[in-house]
Amino acid sequence: MSQALHATQTPGTDTAVPGVSGARQFWRRLRAQRAAMVAAAVVALLVLVALAAPLLTALEGQDPTTYHPDLVDSARGGVPVGSFGGISADHWFGVEPQTGRDLFARLVYGARVSLGVALAATVVQVVLGVVVGVTAALGNRWVDQLLSRITDIIVAMPLIIMALALLAVVPDSVPRPVLVAFVIGFVAWGTIGKIARAQTLTLKERDYVAAARLSGWSTWRVARRDILPGLAAPVITYAALMAPANIAIEAALSFLGVGVKPPTPSWGQMLTSANVWYQTAPQYLLFPAGALFVTVLALMVLADGVRVALDPRAASRLRVGTGRKQEAKAETAKEAAK
Repeated sequence: MSQALHATQTPGTDTAVPGVSGARQFWRRLRAQRAAMVAAAVVALLVLVALAAPLLTALEGQDPTTYHPDLVDSARGGVPVGSFGGISADHWFGVEPQTGRDLFARLVYGARVSLGVALAATVVQVVLGVVVGVTAALGNRWVDQLLSRITDIIVAMPLIIMALALLAVVPDSVPRPVLVAFVIGFVAWGTIGKIARAQTLTLKERDYVAAARLSGWSTWRVARRDILPGLAAPVITYAALMAPANIAIEAALSFLGVGVKPPTPSWGQMLTSANVWYQTAPQYLLFPAGALFVTVLALMVLADGVRVALDPRAASRLRVGTGRKQEAKAETAKEAAK
């Protein structure tokens, strides 16, 4: 994979700094992809909404935990009073069935949980995977064999089942969002560990790495100055792909009842509660499902853009019809040359 984010050594120091030209090429290639830039804008908007959740709910005059029993019809089983699920000037997205809690407030606060858990889990996966992969590749034969077998076991584990088992035995006193992020990261770091190990084994054969080791550099110094900068492109690419997957996993765990616990709002938790209200109060299902769909789609498109920007030789799956355009240009150039 082309290393668009390479590292250069600053004279007189032992610190590797990102190559300026490589970073500029990366941003230029990323900006050239319209779909990726639109996805980046959507992701930025979602992050801004999550960070500004207290301000947005204050503008609406609501909060995610206050019950409004007067806004639901108890005679009909708790269906929101009014049209479109109780949408009004005071409740922009309506109210939650049975409880009357404001749906907009729970949705924007749920974005905090879903995005925060996904980001934290991705960081855990990257740290564990890179540490184990690099250590296995640079260690002796026994260390490599031991860590490689541990990685194989982690990869072979069914993620949802292991997460269910771990979350079920932990006391409720532990903050649930933190616990969910740690469990997802701990159970799903195996693939990036394999990527880091394979890439490190390739980098070990490079002349500059061999020269550094022969000159007496310690393993840690070689890893920090020569190996880690070379891992930037594949690690960033895979991390961008893991983030949307982690959002879906968090939603699935909350949907199964072992994720984030009430009253903390979560998109997956809202979908769990909405599965019996999709006929009488469809907005309670459509809003969190739509937010989850848009977020995962935007992150996947952005991840594809990052992959192509870091490896310009790879053809983007998003460029439908690009091949025909390139063929037409090539034929035009041939005719002009004749």
